[in-house]
Amino acid sequence: MKTSIAVAALCAAVLSLAAHAQSYPSRPITMISPFPPGGISDLTARPFAAAMTRLLGESVVVENKAGAGGAVGYAHVARAAPDGYTIMMALSSVAIIPVADEVNGRQPTYTMADFTPIALVSADPTVLMAPANGPWKSLKDLVADAKARPGKISFSTSGIYGTTHTCFEMFLQAAGIRMLHVPYKGGGPSMAAALSGEVMLTAQSPGVANPHVKSGKMRLLASWGGKRTAALPDVPTLKELGY
Repeated sequence: MKTSIAVAALCAAVLSLAAHAQSYPSRPITMISPFPPGGISDLTARPFAAAMTRLLGESVVVENKAGAGGAVGYAHVARAAPDGYTIMMALSSVAIIPVADEVNGRQPTYTMADFTPIALVSADPTVLMAPANGPWKSLKDLVADAKARPGKISFSTSGIYGTTHTCFEMFLQAAGIRMLHVPYKGGGPSMAAALSGEVMLTAQSPGVANPHVKSGKMRLLASWGGKRTAALPDVPTLKELGY
């Protein structure tokens, strides 16, 4: 009996959506990027929004709402009207931040139940980067140096409890080393800090990292992926290096 009610309710919902489908969208759609320009959320959102604009026949406008490792933008979207006119290019940190709030005794500003996932756009592994002219030619070099100088090697991330911060802390714990975390408002500012020498290391998505690797300014030491990717065949994974 419950199954029949559920199916009937679903059919009614689908018919209702079909009746309104021809009128959507009737005005511009806002796509929130929870990070500043230059990071992977923004770099992915802009061409994606342009393609959606062509397909839907209505403008899809990217709006950056950065801060707190993406939490500011995520909370903004969680509070938006569920009418299909506010969408978001989220990173995996969207699932981490509410848990981090709970662990630290804070009231989460949103929960995953506030969102409806639509599609997986990309799933690139995060990569560990260092200056090409720096002292570390391999991850082994870096770990040895970090053990000799606990807390002295600095690294940038897109923000506290953001995607790159979380993966970096997982690596530090697995390697038994300590480094100095310097959080920024997003992947773009985090990458700029590594390029300018404000920090000694950074973790980035391949889309942000590759131009600087190709230019010879940065070197990739490892990847957080489960296996090597076709685009980065010479970059070992942390897993295969024992972490």
